[in-house]
Amino acid sequence: MFGPSPNLAWVQPSGPYPSELFWFAGGIPLVQWYLRDYLQLDVMTVTGSTLGENLERLEKDGYFNLYTDFLENYGVKRDEIINPLEKAELKGSIAVLYGNLAPQGAVVKYSAVVPEMMQHVGLARVFDSEEDCCLAVTEGKVKPGDVLIIRYEGPRGSGMPENLMAAEAIMEVPELSNSTVLITDGRYSGGTRGPCIGHVQPEAIDGGPIAVCENGDLIEVDIPNRKLNIIGFKGKQLDLTEVAQEIKSRLANWQEPPSPFTRGLMARFTAKK
Repeated sequence: MFGPSPNLAWVQPSGPYPSELFWFAGGIPLVQWYLRDYLQLDVMTVTGSTLGENLERLEKDGYFNLYTDFLENYGVKRDEIINPLEKAELKGSIAVLYGNLAPQGAVVKYSAVVPEMMQHVGLARVFDSEEDCCLAVTEGKVKPGDVLIIRYEGPRGSGMPENLMAAEAIMEVPELSNSTVLITDGRYSGGTRGPCIGHVQPEAIDGGPIAVCENGDLIEVDIPNRKLNIIGFKGKQLDLTEVAQEIKSRLANWQEPPSPFTRGLMARFTAKK
C-alpha cells in the first residue's frame, strides 16, 4: 500500500493514554499486525526470522490478548487505545508547509493539532530566543490567537536546541493551549502538543523571511493546504504581491547578527558554510 499510514494509537502526549495501557492493549506488535499490509514483512530481524514471521507467531501464540484483562481495571477497551484499521479516522502525522514565511519548508506534527487550529490567522509576536518567548507566556503577556515566532534557534542560529520549554508553557495555560500557534526555525521533540511549527527554512541567521517578521504581522497557518504565509502587516490583510515587496524591502535592510559562539565546537558548527 502507498499513501499516509493510518493513525492507530492514542498515546500521550497526542492522546490520553499512558504507554503502560498501550502495552496492555498489545503495544507495538499489535500496531504492526494491524498495519502489516503497509509493512515490508520480508525484512530480516534480530530473531533470525522475518518481521512477517514474527508477527504470525505472536498472533498464533495469543500474544496480542495476553494483557488485555488489565485494561478492565481502568475501564478502557483495547480499541479505544489502539484502533483497528477500519476505525482509523486520521492518516499521516506530519506535514511540510510552504509559503513566504518558509520558502524552503517548515514541519508540523498535525496529528497533535486540534481540528479548530488546522487553519488559523493571527498576529505575530516575535522573539529572538526561546527564553524570551517562554517568559512572555509565563508573565501573561500572550493573548489567545497570537502567533508566537521564535527565531535564531536553528542550526546556525544557536545550534538548534530543542524548543520544548515554550511549547509546554503554552499548553499549561488553558486559554492558550488550543488557540496559540508557535513557529520557530529551531526544532521540537516528538512530545510536542498543539500547532507547533518548526524547522522553518531558510532559518533566520541565513536571512530567511522569518528574520524580518515583525510584531503585528498577520500570519496564516493552513495545514490542510500546506501553507505558511505572512498575509498582511499591522493586522491588515494585503495582496500577497504587496506582502512579497515588503518582505524584500525588509530583507534588503537586514544584517546578520553576530554569532553567540566565538570559539570551540559550537563556533565551528554554526559558522557560515
